[in-house]
Amino acid sequence: MKLGYDLTIEQTQKLTMTPELIQAIQILQYNSQELEEFVSKEMMENPILEMDNTVGHDSRNDEREPEFSKSEELMYREAEKDDIDLREKVVEAEYDDISYRQWEHRVTNDEVVSFDQYTSREDTLQDYLLLQLTFSDLKDCERKIGRYLVESIDENGYLTADLEKTASLFGVKLCAVERILQVIQGFEPVGVGARDLAECLIIQLKAKGFKEETLLYIVKNHLSDLGENRLQHIAKCTGLTVIQVQMVADLIRTLDPKPGRAYSSGEQVRYVVPDIIVEKEGNDFVIVTNDSTIPHLMVSSFYVNLAKTHKEDVEVQKYLSDKYNSALWLIKSIEQRKRTIYNVANAVMSHQTEFLEKGDKYLKPMTLKQIADVVGVHESTVSRSINGKYIQTPRGVYEIKYFFSSGVGGGTGDGLSSNSIKTFIKEIIDKEDPKKPCSDQDMVEILSEKGIEISRRTVAKYRESMNILSSSKRRRY
Repeated sequence: MKLGYDLTIEQTQKLTMTPELIQAIQILQYNSQELEEFVSKEMMENPILEMDNTVGHDSRNDEREPEFSKSEELMYREAEKDDIDLREKVVEAEYDDISYRQWEHRVTNDEVVSFDQYTSREDTLQDYLLLQLTFSDLKDCERKIGRYLVESIDENGYLTADLEKTASLFGVKLCAVERILQVIQGFEPVGVGARDLAECLIIQLKAKGFKEETLLYIVKNHLSDLGENRLQHIAKCTGLTVIQVQMVADLIRTLDPKPGRAYSSGEQVRYVVPDIIVEKEGNDFVIVTNDSTIPHLMVSSFYVNLAKTHKEDVEVQKYLSDKYNSALWLIKSIEQRKRTIYNVANAVMSHQTEFLEKGDKYLKPMTLKQIADVVGVHESTVSRSINGKYIQTPRGVYEIKYFFSSGVGGGTGDGLSSNSIKTFIKEIIDKEDPKKPCSDQDMVEILSEKGIEISRRTVAKYRESMNILSSSKRRRY
């Protein structure tokens, strides 16, 4: 074998991931909130970009693909070419197109100031407890200890601080800290300040007037047995009948194991905004894009005028040309994202027409490859386009991923989605006799009668994914 250096000429094909292509892929994967944050960051870095607030957010497309104006179409074609020299662009177009005019807000007499325009801070659990602490009988040092304990309560309402360490920190006796904790445990919501689940439930039972020793004994020593529905074992240990233990279990289930959840944790709540809306018009379903989730950008007229007045300044022209090209590519990427999401959603809904007409039971199994073949893109593109995206249908708002699932054979031979089978299982359990609940094998036989062939293990997997207990734990006496 000859070893050494050599010069050769060869021709190869390979895919190069340019920064622009990487950005386009990222934009496709962003959900509406992430896209909004990304655009805000780009607008901070690129002064040429502006938000076009003159575009109505209630405008909707019909079932056709999104269309562009002539000026936009021209701009996108130019963006696909080499970098644009802004000096040439200014000379040729002079930027008289109305789509690039700077937006100015004009206040009219018809506008009414609404309190809905202002944001407010929601009170947290700690805020509510500290307010009650202010009106308590605790004084001076006791109130400081009480504040420390309140701030050590987590979002579920449980105390996370160690009482012995707290007593050592403030230089007081343990009994003094325990007395202050008892005061806090008397605050609303009932059960707050507990150190474990049993103490939380006992506080709530005492507040409702249930102080029987047998009841408190069951809570302290048999919570795991209640969770496993081992009522006969509890009856044997306490001397109660199984029916009485069943009544105790029903009472305990009415209590709140996490009393702090009713209050804000201080984190910002983000609401689901659908990217696609499906509406029924007559006998047809029409798919429209929700334009309120898509940022509408334009080129700032101020910097266009700046380019006109500084035509001879090479550095200024180079800077503006770079920013202009970046802005065009961003606008093009957002529009391409809009087209791709629309095309994918259209293909998905065309495949799931029976779901739109009849409900969850008629969901069909569907894979990324099926939709990719219909749309004419790669599976990874479909995956990115449905990531974190939601669709509003006459049946409710769903994440688009909900419609992608494996399935089993159905009676019609078309196959049923796993989500459809879960709906059938939930329906069977809702109609069962609570004293003799259906086992997994019973559900296999019932589904088989409907033409759905499925194994007992699969039924158990679907049941557990819906957080439904087994038949032995669902049984009532």
